[in-house]
Order: sequence, then C-alpha cells, then structure tokens
Amino acid sequence: MRRARGILFPSVFRLGLPQKTPLFRTAPLKCGRAVLYCSVRPYHHHRADGTDAKLFPGFSSFNNPNKEQATKSTKLMSASDCKGEAELLEVLRSLDMDLPTISHEEKHTVEEANKELERFGTPCIGVKNMFLKSKKNELVLVTALHTTKTNMKMIQKAADTKDLRFAPEDVLMSKLGVVQGSVTPFALINDSSKGIKLIIDKALMDSPIPVVLHPCRNDKSTLITPKQLCQFLDKIGYKYVVVDFSEENASTEATGTDSAAAKEKPEANKQNTKNAGKKSPPPSGGAGSNAVNTASGETKLGIMAKREENFAQWYTEVITKGEMIEYYDVSGCYIMRPWSFFIWSRVQKFLGSRIEKMGVEDCYFPMFVSKSCLEREKDHVEGFAPEVAWVTRAGETDLEVPIGIRPTSETVMYPYYAKWIRSHRDLPVRLNMWNSVIRWEFSHPTPFIRTREFLWQEGHCAWQTEEECADDVLQILDHYAAVYEELLAVPVVKGKKTEKEKFAGGYYTTTVETYIAPVGRGCQGGTSHNLGQNFGKMFNINFQDPEKNDGSTLIPWQNSWGLSTRVIGVMIMVHGDDRGLVLPPRVANVQVVIIPVGITKDTTDEERETLLDKCKVLEKDLINSGLRAKADLRDNYSPGWRFNHWEVKGVPVRIELGPKELSSQQLSVALRYNNSRRTVPWNEQLPSTFLALMDEIHDSMLVRAAQERQENTKKLTEWEDFTPAINNKALVLAPWCGSMACEEQIKKDSAEESKILQSEETRDDARAPSMGAKSLCIPFQQPEGVEGRTCICKSCNNQAKEWVLFGRSY
Repeated sequence: MRRARGILFPSVFRLGLPQKTPLFRTAPLKCGRAVLYCSVRPYHHHRADGTDAKLFPGFSSFNNPNKEQATKSTKLMSASDCKGEAELLEVLRSLDMDLPTISHEEKHTVEEANKELERFGTPCIGVKNMFLKSKKNELVLVTALHTTKTNMKMIQKAADTKDLRFAPEDVLMSKLGVVQGSVTPFALINDSSKGIKLIIDKALMDSPIPVVLHPCRNDKSTLITPKQLCQFLDKIGYKYVVVDFSEENASTEATGTDSAAAKEKPEANKQNTKNAGKKSPPPSGGAGSNAVNTASGETKLGIMAKREENFAQWYTEVITKGEMIEYYDVSGCYIMRPWSFFIWSRVQKFLGSRIEKMGVEDCYFPMFVSKSCLEREKDHVEGFAPEVAWVTRAGETDLEVPIGIRPTSETVMYPYYAKWIRSHRDLPVRLNMWNSVIRWEFSHPTPFIRTREFLWQEGHCAWQTEEECADDVLQILDHYAAVYEELLAVPVVKGKKTEKEKFAGGYYTTTVETYIAPVGRGCQGGTSHNLGQNFGKMFNINFQDPEKNDGSTLIPWQNSWGLSTRVIGVMIMVHGDDRGLVLPPRVANVQVVIIPVGITKDTTDEERETLLDKCKVLEKDLINSGLRAKADLRDNYSPGWRFNHWEVKGVPVRIELGPKELSSQQLSVALRYNNSRRTVPWNEQLPSTFLALMDEIHDSMLVRAAQERQENTKKLTEWEDFTPAINNKALVLAPWCGSMACEEQIKKDSAEESKILQSEETRDDARAPSMGAKSLCIPFQQPEGVEGRTCICKSCNNQAKEWVLFGRSY
C-alpha cells in the first residue's frame, strides 16, 4: 500500500469490484503531470516483425532537429484521456470476473510494462498490441505474446486485406477511445460498430499462465487468463481469428460468437480439411512456448529460457512443457499431471513402506477444523493464522461460526488423542495421514515449492517418555533424507532449526535442507518436530502414571512430521538443465524409451515391420526385467521430434534402434543426465545391463549434486565476507552465539548490503538480492573450531556456540 498526502492508495486491487470511494476523492498531484510530460519520448509501437516503429513523424529520432517544434505542435495525451474503463468494469462484473489489477506510472512500451509483471506475485506474461489501418481504411487489431515474432504477411492474410500500416493517433482515439500505449482487446468495449478485425496469437490462446493487458489506460495493468479473455470478447459480441505465427504458412481458425469469419475463409477451411487426417504436434504448454519462430530442424518443444539466465521462466517452461503441471484458474493452485503424480506415488510407496515397518498406521481425519480447536494453542495459531482459509458461507446462508480448513492437523487430531489415551498401555499412538492442506496467505507462488494447496503426509505420534519421542523424531528424519538421496538423488543437510525458525508451538524442529544452485537458495525439504508436552497440556491428553496408584496422571510426549510434494520441485530444480527435465531413474514413469530410426522412403514395408517388431520385442524384454520401458512407434512424428519430446520430459535413457543396430546387435543408447552416448551389446545380459545402468545414473546424479553444493558452501568467520558470498549464490556456514536478535540482525544487514553490492542488471533472480540470509539449520555434523570465535553478526561480540548454515531460502 502507498500513501500520498494522507490518502491510502492500494497498489493492487481487483478490477471488477466496486472501488472504495476515498480512492477517487483525491486532488490531482501537481507533480504527476510534469513527470509524465518530462518523460515523453518518440512513441514506439512494435512492428509485426517484432521491431519497433516510431509513429510520430515529428519524432523520428531523439536527435531530430525538429523535435522541439514537434513537441510544441503535438498535443500530448495521457491515460486520463482514455475512455471505456467504467464500461469495462461493468462487463467484467456481469461476468463475475475478479481480476487482479495494479496501478503504476504510464507505460509507453511493452518493455516498460513488463517490468511490472513481478508485482502480481504469480507467473504471467506480457502482451504486445498493434492497431493497423489499410489504404481502404480497414482496421485490424493484433494481440500477441510479447515474445512472439509476428509476420505482416500472415496478419494481412488472416485479415483478408493488404497494405496495413500503423493507424494514426486520431483514428485510434476515435475508434478505440484510448491513447497510444493503452491499446488492448479491452479497448474494443468502445467500438460499438464491431468494425475492427481482431487477430489473436495462438501462443497467447494456448498460454497456461495468465497474460497482462492494460484496462483501457496504460497506467494500470490487469491479469487475465486466455479463457477469461475469450469470455469477455464473447460477451461484447466480438469475433476474432487465431493465428499460429510459429508456422511458416499460418493456419487461421475462426472463433467468437459466430462462424462468419470461417465462411469468409474458404481457403483456410480447405487447408484444414486437407490436413485433417494428419496429427499436429501437441502444444508444448509453457509460457511463451510458441512465442519464437523455430529455425529449420528445430521443434517447438524445446526450452527457450536458460536455467542460469532466467531461472523463474526456465522453471515455468520445464514444468509445463515437461507435462508435470497445468495451471489452474485459482491462483496458487495447480493440476498435477500423471507425469508428476507418478513421482509422488513412488515417494508414497518408498516412505510408506518404511514408516509401516516402524509400526505407524495410516488414518484419515476431516479437513475442517473448528475455530475453538484451532485457537487452543496460542503460539501455534499465531504461527498459522495468516495462512488459514475460512469457510464462512454455505450456499446463501452465512455460517454462525466460521470453519477453518486445516493448514496442518495437530488441532484436528489431538482432541481425539485425549479420548483414546487413558493408560500407558494405550501408548504409543503412531498415526500417519496422506492428505492435502491449505495455506492461503503468501506471495510469489511457485508450483511444487510454495502453493496454496499441496499434497503431503503428516505423522502424529504420542509417547510415554521423552527419550522414545526424541528417537522417533530422528528416525523419521533419516527416512526423509533417504527419500531425497536414495530416491531423488538430491543431497541434504540434516540439522536442527533455531528457536526463531522452529515449528510454531513445538519444543524443537529437525530438518533436511536442500540447495538450489542456479539461484543460490536453500529449500527446506522436510521437517520432523518434537512437540514436547505442550499440545498435551492444551488438549488435556494424559494417562495414568504406571509408577503410582494414587490416580496421578502424566502428559505424553508428542511429535509430528511432514513431507510434501515440494520434493518434486526440489528434484526438478536440482537436476534440470536447459533441455528440460532430468529425472532420476527410480522415480521416472518411463525409464527407457525406444525409438525406431533409419526408416526412409526407400525402406520396404517388410523392413519397416521387422524393425517395429524388434522394438516391441525389446520393450517387452525390458519390462519383464522390471524396467519401465516404452517403445514410441508413432509414425506421424519424426524421430527428431520424438527425441526432443522425451528429452524435455527427462526420460533417463533413450535407445535408438535402426537397421544398423539390427545388423550389428549393438544398441545406440543416449543418457539424459549428462547427454552422453554409448553402445550396449544386445544379448541375454541386456536387461541386467540396463538395471545396473539405472543405479549408475542415480549414483552419478547424486554425486554431481553433492559436489555442486559442496563447492557453493563457504565456511566464513568474518562479516565482510558474508554478504558477498550470499550474493555469489553460496550457502554460508558461520559461527553464531545463539541469540535470536543476532539472527534477525544478520538477515536485515545482509538484505541491506545486498541492495548496495548487487545492481539490477546483474540479478539472476529479481527478488533474491532484496532477501536477507536466514538461518537454514544448525547442522548435526558440526565442523571443529567454533570455540574462541565470535558470532558472525557484525554488531555482536559474544562467543559463538555453534556453526549455523545461512542462506537465502524458498
């Protein structure tokens, strides 16, 4: 929230909802217009080929000698001159659309507007718009992802016109009611004649994440999904044509309120009929996935963003193009597709079998929790209060008492532990639950890592003695470490959380911490908490003292522990590369993919059938040996396309089987984790060879990740070295006195120094430099030499008690 002259201005609000009256009772800021006039420059629009075109003849360049004269003679228009915002709000309200909108300074280029995208706190992508006019006065509006390289020939073909040029400002204002820089499909609300031809980029329509449009003025930006955009256009009765700019010969698809556009395009329909029997490659699904023209020989499946250059965009592309998730229409919630859910099922099987052997039993409790139960434990409820989602209405009836949706299940389960535990013979109680939880209040959602709803398991045990409880806490932590290291090939650091970072209401918390090298962040992998006797006191859980016969009671010792689908996100971040996912073999849905190669126009039908039959035989042999193998025999995709498809999905091993391999009985094998190749004899030992290869790949991936973490963990004792190391994407092992005040000061000082040391241009993660380093854990394996050292905090001279691992964190 921002304050100006004592009046509160929200920087983020919901477009489509009635605005608070005080928001609009403000006097104009005297400096605001001056700033805008001072920042006026030659106005740019993107050409259809992706370059910029200057639209004011008198402003042909910054060095134009007529610039001063042109400035005097040209009326400078701003967002306040735009029309249609109120009408747009009415339409969105009628559609029950509650769209996130931010306010900002006027933006005159796509690049300027895109700098505001991060403020939405969710993955989204910018849009460019071109308002064009032909010599015959036909008007065309083109809307495309900002990364799409548009093509004027395609636009003119789709619009069935010629000689398109950018429309002058007076036409723009008279037809769309907005000034330059404010053009988006929202402005069509002002065109009652419906005389503008609207062309929309197919990559935009296929985008799995929301796009950002100006709501009829360029000092605001609004988040909207492609589906919602279509609903808006249907509501105002606007037809549109979708163009795939990634195809050399774009196909056009008429959509909207009727099929008139399709009737006007017999050539397009004829072309579609011609290709009806041939399957097109599926959309890759990532943000901007179709946004760049692919060069000859490339496919549209590839990852465009570089892991080291734009990690956030890379991650979004990898999880969507790798078919791990699909974005949902509720912010912070995501659809787990089969490719990722299989990984979670392997985690369930691996961990479930281990805790079952410990004597833990599975159960299920309802997802709802009463307010009275949630508020019994003060520290606990304060820790989770901002994240609790409340049910306040059933149908049209308001509930008398709101009902919470569990953020965790201590307060759901423990009232019933009080009923079930009466004697020491009732102990231990060891229950586990596989479920989902809701934690609502947060910013910057990241699929798998930080989401409003996530899947996890949570265990809750009650013990007679402190020793039994403590041993159980560490045993569970060992199982969590095994999930990462033995299943996902991700190394972890086991340790204890500081008092500041421990579980709210708990006695102490143990953790497994991971490291994400490209952004230099730690990530909490799983936690096992010793709750002590605190929750027992709050929920009246007690049992008769077996040593006494006077009716006295004891309170059991409790622990709770949880591991979530975050493990999948960590695995992706640690192992993925610029080509896509890199899956550890033990969790890959397909461990080996077999692709036939060498089939040409000269290959006979008999030779082709023989090759395909051999692929099927090989697939069967590998499956029978216990491997998850698949022969991809689709003949409507080239071998290269299939190579890329399975590479993006991270399949550990690819076998290329062709006439050469059949004759030599030597298989050509490609390994995904290091992109190496080898030749493997095709004999009776083949299944065992591939089983051993799976272990080899897993071990190599674990070693590589451990080496990377080790190289980026710095043991430091001087504060002057602390922040530079953090800015260099390192974890820091430093001496600490144990004071919570010092812990908070370290985070504050490192954040402030980071802003000074690291400029905007060199940031790999736009948010990371503004984050201070927090304590990740107190490692169980403590280096020697803490005695005699002072605390790393620059304002503290106390003796250090232990080494603490610090770093930026998700």
